[in-house]
Amino acid sequence: MYITDKGEKVFVMDGHTHLWDARKDNRKNRYGSTFIETFWNGHTGMSPPENVWDLNRFEYYGAKAAEKDLFEKGYVDVAVMQPTYLYEFYNEGFNTVEQCSALKKLRPENVVLNGRIDPRDGKKGIAKLESDFDKWKFKGVKLYTAEWRGESKGYKLSEPIVKPYLEKLVELGIKNVHLHKGPTIHPLSLDAFDVNDVDDVATLYPDLNFIVDHCGIPRLEDFCWIANQEPNVFGGLAIISAFTHTRPRYFQRLMVDLLYYLGPDRLLFGSDYAIWEPSWIVEKIMNFEFDEPSAEEAQTELTLEVKRKIMGENMAKIYDINPSDFINNTQASNVAAE
Repeated sequence: MYITDKGEKVFVMDGHTHLWDARKDNRKNRYGSTFIETFWNGHTGMSPPENVWDLNRFEYYGAKAAEKDLFEKGYVDVAVMQPTYLYEFYNEGFNTVEQCSALKKLRPENVVLNGRIDPRDGKKGIAKLESDFDKWKFKGVKLYTAEWRGESKGYKLSEPIVKPYLEKLVELGIKNVHLHKGPTIHPLSLDAFDVNDVDDVATLYPDLNFIVDHCGIPRLEDFCWIANQEPNVFGGLAIISAFTHTRPRYFQRLMVDLLYYLGPDRLLFGSDYAIWEPSWIVEKIMNFEFDEPSAEEAQTELTLEVKRKIMGENMAKIYDINPSDFINNTQASNVAAE
């Protein structure tokens, strides 16, 4: 829970968090090293100095540390765990549902555990989706279209293999589909992160919410035009939110476009923990204001009402969570802001 200097409580739901294992003994090949190095470069290059971790902690921090970083010092009331398997790079997977479940077991009321699907798994993958759903009852899944799989270096949402999976999600009542569409991570392919396949599935499946994590950057304009015409497309602000420290004017430009095209009701806060800790990101966003020309162009000010929506209320709505349950329960909230 974030509390303003006037005592107003702001519910915080972090829509993009992980619990990964990139230790050397889990790396299958050199790509296991270069992948985590890309994250490490973002961490050290964009975090405030006091929030930079040592490399050993960054490679594996565990559920207990995540509990502290997110819920005790990070202002987060609810964290959404987004699994990313990467079995081509890591022996036991990079960030699997089972790995993420350790934090869910520690803080069941504060963690939303999402599933993961890869349409290249065929019928076996659908069976796995059903069994995972029976176990975890998750309300969302992560698709990583750039993930390597054997000789495949990625896939598009418009391919026929995707349709049976989306239909199964509708059947099971899993309505939130998180799509990783952002900057390239070595050694993954730039083209596999392309956002232009989103409008096809968004049109075909209006009952599903398609959360485009990272808003397609550096293809923000394409994303904005797609989201403008597809009301079930949302913008996940992970990575974008971290620019508040090193590039606040760039953050402002991104937010102007996003608010102009999507409005304040379809933008979702995410820290991309543990690339960055949510504590400083939450503080900087809550204290961020548009300059006058930017507010005029965005057609909105970054008022407390708008920030409430972005920081938690919008995500809570699509995950059927009541923010008042956390606002009224001080034991479940981080009230560290003073």
